[in-house]
Amino acid sequence: MLTWFGKDVPHQGQANMKNYSTEQIRNVALISHGGAGKTSLSEAMLYTSGAINRLGRVDSGNTTTDFDPDEIKRQVTISTSLAPLEWKGVKINLLDTPGYFDFIGEVQGALRVADSAVVVVCAVSGVEVGTEKVWAYADNHNLPRLVFINKIDRENANFDNVLGQLRKFFGVKVFPLQFPLGHEASFKGVVDLVKMKALVYTDATGLAVKEEDIPADLLEKAEELREKVVEAAAESDDALMEKYLEGDALSEEEIGGALRKGTLEGRIVPVLCGAGTMNYGMQPLLDLMQTALPSPLDKPPVKGTLPGKEDEVIKKADASGPLSAMVFKTLADPYVGRVTYFRVYSGVLKADSQVYNFNKEKAERIGSIFFMRGKNQIQTDQVVAGDIGAVAKLSATATGDTFGEKSSPVLFQPINFPEPVISFAVEPKNKGDEEKVGAGLTRFLEEDPTFRVERNTETKQTIISGMGDTHLDVIVERLAKKFNVEVNLTTPKVPYRETIRGAAKKEGKYKKQSGGRGQYGHVFLEINPMPRGEGFVFEDKVVGGVVPRQYIPAVEKGVVEAMDEGNLAKYPMVDMKVALYDGSYHNVDSSEMAFKIAASMALRSAIDNADPVLLEPIMGVEVTVPDNFMGDIMGALNSRRGRIQGMVPGEGLQVIKAQVPLSEMFDYAIDLRSMTQGRGFFKMKFSHYEEVPFQEAEKIIAAAKAKKEGN
Repeated sequence: MLTWFGKDVPHQGQANMKNYSTEQIRNVALISHGGAGKTSLSEAMLYTSGAINRLGRVDSGNTTTDFDPDEIKRQVTISTSLAPLEWKGVKINLLDTPGYFDFIGEVQGALRVADSAVVVVCAVSGVEVGTEKVWAYADNHNLPRLVFINKIDRENANFDNVLGQLRKFFGVKVFPLQFPLGHEASFKGVVDLVKMKALVYTDATGLAVKEEDIPADLLEKAEELREKVVEAAAESDDALMEKYLEGDALSEEEIGGALRKGTLEGRIVPVLCGAGTMNYGMQPLLDLMQTALPSPLDKPPVKGTLPGKEDEVIKKADASGPLSAMVFKTLADPYVGRVTYFRVYSGVLKADSQVYNFNKEKAERIGSIFFMRGKNQIQTDQVVAGDIGAVAKLSATATGDTFGEKSSPVLFQPINFPEPVISFAVEPKNKGDEEKVGAGLTRFLEEDPTFRVERNTETKQTIISGMGDTHLDVIVERLAKKFNVEVNLTTPKVPYRETIRGAAKKEGKYKKQSGGRGQYGHVFLEINPMPRGEGFVFEDKVVGGVVPRQYIPAVEKGVVEAMDEGNLAKYPMVDMKVALYDGSYHNVDSSEMAFKIAASMALRSAIDNADPVLLEPIMGVEVTVPDNFMGDIMGALNSRRGRIQGMVPGEGLQVIKAQVPLSEMFDYAIDLRSMTQGRGFFKMKFSHYEEVPFQEAEKIIAAAKAKKEGN
């Protein structure tokens, strides 16, 4: 047993979990810049609560939430993990999210089902770009939040500096409820500004803590900071403000209630501190999560629509109502198959039941259901409104789907996952492994909504796309481990096109006689350019039957097949008008094949006389960056042969619109991240084709010629 302020808390690894009502549940996402210590913090909270009986460490590879081999190897969180724990009558569902940009889709999924967030900030690094990003994401989801300044025990840790940064970046609503007792190696506890007591840790486990008077040399600082806390609390309640202005002291209970109200309304962001790896500061953090963060009942009802209609449907967090739930994550487990993570928004999901998937319009059989703690399953017979659970082996249900009772239909808004920003062609190292690669990539598509796979029939390449080079590196490593297939990633081929700028007329005659029946086809073709994007038109101008009607389709077919490869670099021909205006035939030797070959010969000859040119795909690009990076970004786009189309100002951000050749964009995500310290992002889509500049075209044509000669 451990003692926390005189209250006994069981301390052993829990293999089961009692049932909690909706009001007793807290769904809390841990979010931060990478490396701030979310995983160590979740491990410490699990240990302090008694959910686990051993404190794991990231560098030892034995934490509860970083259980994937890739996470253990890289010592970073790649996938959101669930870690439910029990604390003083409530169940807290921790969602430990990745901090690195390449895995931001996992963060978006977690924030969609969370009711609040703990923003973890490193006491050494302070507010970083990832801190700004996840704060904005929490704003988008309207999530009440706390801040935990972690790693107070580290060298160069500075609580006061980080607090100043938090208030500078996020406003004066950020208030400390604690400050550290000691720092770096001398860190031993925290000063609680509500209780006005020092909480001192008395052993190496972080489980034994003693309440003491605040040291004399810190009392003035504590009183000054407490006054600000009391003032903030009073501002959240008119009655308390009146009492405060009259000079009456506010009780600890009144301050606590006001802080909860202010936190739920987003007008106060409490700040706590500690050290996850030391397990210092966890009890006050868990207490505040229990008392100040919302239960599902404190949140507004969730809105959805009727399937196939725009009629609004509202679902309250009511366990007595009809079942409705949403899938926010899918995990392909090598042992139990696909595991589906969901949040119940109304009603109760029971084991051994049937539900209806409103997205797929299909019934699903629910077998065993469980709560996930890292990779471990905690069996349960039901998941109530507001809670988060998991089920294995659903056949059709995918991330973002809504399921529930067929008689009470609803579709919740899909999760807004970001679009991929980087692409590579994937090729198996060993011939014959294409099927294995395809099967593996399909499995990863089920798990990861920010991952894309496309087969480009023109370039005959499989293209994979993701949120960054690390994201795709992880995919490649998992292919090797889970499917025993190794691949290479290469820059995708650009789907160039060829066209003509001039007109030409040419004859094509195919005549062959070598015993037996001969071959004879004879055509005259005229080719002309068409406006960009207009495609291909074939025109029959034959008069007098010089080419019989039955052979004209063969002429067109010969032209179309010849256009598959242009004369410059073997890329498809586009935007041409081809007219058949003359020819001749032989009563015995003419055939469809002969006319098809003759048409192909005529077209190839005509192209050389019609000023052929190379075309490249141009992308419409929108780059969003902070104001101070504008000059660098515009210069970089110009260096990539981009044309700036305009700028749209925002709050401290600028959206630069440009047109850039696709060939210049394959590594842009990496450069943009580097240039803007991770603050910039972009999206792009195909715009049009246009001529490749002469010098660039020469290089492409030379490369194509060299490849042909090499073959």
